[in-house]
Amino acid sequence: MTVSRDVLIRKFTQAIREGNAGIFAGAGLSRASGYVDWKNLLRPLAKEVKLDVDKEKDLLSVAQYYRNESGTRGSINQEILDAFNAEVAENENIEIISRLPISTYWTTNYDKLIESELKKKNRKADVKIDSDQLSIVLKDRDAIVYKMHGDVNHPAHAVLTKDDYVLYDKKRPLFRTILKGDLVSKRFLFIGFSFEDPNLDYILGQIHSLLDENVADHYCFFRKVQKSDYCKDEDYGYERAKQELRVKDLARYGIQTVFVNDYSEITKILQDIEFSVKRNNVFISGSADYYAGWGKDKAEELARKISESLVKNDFKVTSGFGLGIGSSVINGALGEIYRSKYKQLDEHLCIHPFPQGIKDAVERQNVFTQYRKDMILDTGVAIFLFGNKKDIADSSKIIDAPGCWEEFSIARDNKNIIIPIGSTGFMAKEIFDEVKANMDNYKYLEKYMDVLEKENDVDKLVEVVTTIVKEQRMA
Repeated sequence: MTVSRDVLIRKFTQAIREGNAGIFAGAGLSRASGYVDWKNLLRPLAKEVKLDVDKEKDLLSVAQYYRNESGTRGSINQEILDAFNAEVAENENIEIISRLPISTYWTTNYDKLIESELKKKNRKADVKIDSDQLSIVLKDRDAIVYKMHGDVNHPAHAVLTKDDYVLYDKKRPLFRTILKGDLVSKRFLFIGFSFEDPNLDYILGQIHSLLDENVADHYCFFRKVQKSDYCKDEDYGYERAKQELRVKDLARYGIQTVFVNDYSEITKILQDIEFSVKRNNVFISGSADYYAGWGKDKAEELARKISESLVKNDFKVTSGFGLGIGSSVINGALGEIYRSKYKQLDEHLCIHPFPQGIKDAVERQNVFTQYRKDMILDTGVAIFLFGNKKDIADSSKIIDAPGCWEEFSIARDNKNIIIPIGSTGFMAKEIFDEVKANMDNYKYLEKYMDVLEKENDVDKLVEVVTTIVKEQRMA
């Protein structure tokens, strides 16, 4: 069964938001980094036993033949070490999946690309290579990486030959058990996978026999067979028919196929998934030492009700705890969270109070800038209101808050949906004017601009802001 890209993006985004999404990575995911696939890993070994790896379909047997002929496993181990310890190129697909708020990663690859990229993103990965590690929980982990076929640092225990597969249950009995559970309870996206792994076929077959048609929906990518790849029409027709049969067979296990014409299209789909996920995370920017015609109570009511409405509609609110605004944002979110027994705090509120006590002005600015970037990175919507502060040189003077403009610039560069409530004045009005002058980039605001510029009724503004973010979540 095939599904469209739009269906994949919508359903997998939903799974991520619900916390039950997983990634399953095959050799194709690592190829962009310069690593070999299974066939090319075995190519020099096959040559030694006088086999042409391009003519062989049973690669397990090729590895086993080499093991039988050599009498030892040393050369296989060395081949794994040499192939997966080389310098690698950047891999955008791995960068994206490591940024997604996913906690479960499975891979048949020996390389360390996933766990290394998670580390770069300041995410602590609990890597599981053998069964002894499964009962040990890494403190404060952000993700689990199951390397079901082993790791480059332990090549002697890597799963490669036919014997390795036969003995899998004996050496790694719990891996299959955990994978079965994850395949039942989570929704997986398979990337770079050929589905020729007998180990995975065995597990999928067992799940199918137990659950029949009641399996979870999973998704995979296939490059569509291209006529230009073949010299003869009959070869093209054969491979196309074979691919169609494979797609139908995978549907038995709940794995639905998304076709691409080129593997580069996968990157765009992953980017769209990431963007869709981020649109559920809303950053509220604002500070106020002075409220002008609004008054303190009304201004705080606006911030509180916006936050409250966002949480009520299952958005996640991020706040930097801006002066005079941040506490109201937080109170609004907390109030709605505690009113609903089904809403979890960490799923709907993220607080980033700025570090204090940095005396050096240059250092403070650099720290604050990086802090703002880190805070906004995981959001897809940015709302701006008020934005003023007391002048450091003259505390009796109120000025537009430059930090608010910096947050706008970061959010714009991050391709966030921008919603400036110009009627609150100060820097929010400056941002509104900038948006108005460049409406081609903000078409989603066209029918709401008059309200955002002039309206001072709290409930009407809350309604409009909520409508915009809901529309963009579905866009």
